[in-house]
Amino acid sequence: MTLRERLFAEEADQAQILTELRDAGISEALVISTCERLDILAAQNAAEPVQSGLRQVMARRIGDDIRIVDEEGYFHRGRAALRHVFAVTSSLDSQVIGEPQILGQVKASHRQAVEQDMAGPLLESVMQAAFGTAKRVRSETPVAQQPVSLIASALQTARDLHGDLSRCGGVLVGLGEMGELLAIEFRAAGLAELTVLHSSDRRAEIASHRFGCHTRPWQELDLALETADVVITAGGGGRYSLEPAMIDAALRKRRKKPMFIVDASVPGDVAPAVGGMDGVYVYDLDDLEKLALAGKVSRETATMAAWKILGEELLRFERRWAERAAGPTVAQLRRHFEAVRDQVLSEGKLDADAATRLLINRLLHEPSKVLRENAATEAPKGPDHEALAKAVSDLFGLGDSGAAGEDDKKQD
Repeated sequence: MTLRERLFAEEADQAQILTELRDAGISEALVISTCERLDILAAQNAAEPVQSGLRQVMARRIGDDIRIVDEEGYFHRGRAALRHVFAVTSSLDSQVIGEPQILGQVKASHRQAVEQDMAGPLLESVMQAAFGTAKRVRSETPVAQQPVSLIASALQTARDLHGDLSRCGGVLVGLGEMGELLAIEFRAAGLAELTVLHSSDRRAEIASHRFGCHTRPWQELDLALETADVVITAGGGGRYSLEPAMIDAALRKRRKKPMFIVDASVPGDVAPAVGGMDGVYVYDLDDLEKLALAGKVSRETATMAAWKILGEELLRFERRWAERAAGPTVAQLRRHFEAVRDQVLSEGKLDADAATRLLINRLLHEPSKVLRENAATEAPKGPDHEALAKAVSDLFGLGDSGAAGEDDKKQD
């Protein structure tokens, strides 16, 4: 079993991973598990590192040396982690850019984290920003149209070859995301029968319930091909699932009835020589894209626009989060001002002019004292006087800090 197969996590498995992450001291986490990926988003307000906990949980899951996690996995922190989760949610990090399934999967993972009380304020803020980014990408760019166009091209090509799909049978080999999407759409378009084959019988059975179809053991792939008018491959394991000898044997059983094959894997599942065989029509994603994009905006242009939106939203989120960090100081400053005001009001009846002058003097006394002492110190331990004066000018919008200083002297 490949590493990707060992990492695949169903809903119950994801719940267990979240529990193990909590036990490892990680307070906020989300698990995204698809056919193509296993991502864990961990958020921690405290300073302690979370990578060691993630490594231990993953090593236990795959039952292997922790070094495998380091060699095959990746760890993003800070801004890089934010950028990654925004890209995943917006389907810019998918095998097929713009595919619609990942957003629903991320939302389901978010709901699970909420249910298990693993979605605290930091993670919640990140995910809401990521969902907002995905909404902008889908509404403001053609990226979301691309997989729809690919599928439409595949359906039309299959109809051109076989006519009415309700008289055709199909096989789904592997369970990559684009392959599943194609299978769903072919079934919706009337494909009479669909058989799912996967090296994991359990995963094939789960998928068959989702598609409303049948399964066959992986060892019976050659038999399944004999009745397959449409074949969708979505294994992506780095080795060919369909070889010329296997296809030749199936064609003889089919009495040369043509076979339409969509290779939805990167790297491909179909040996190159298969495409040159009589009676076989092989299309990979690039072929379908060429059909879909004829006379339309290119994928590169649409993707560039989507990444631009992602960059804007990333900056927006970082700015908002930084502003939140100033909240406690602003609240403390407001409480201090209110306390000084209450003190002035408690000192007897004063007319408006006297009361406001006294209030101003009280509020400015300590800042003025610090500024003067800082300026008079030859080697200040804190910021130099120019930096401190500029900070005060920026905070109060003074413009000319020198003029403000003269006013302070008059009022003190």
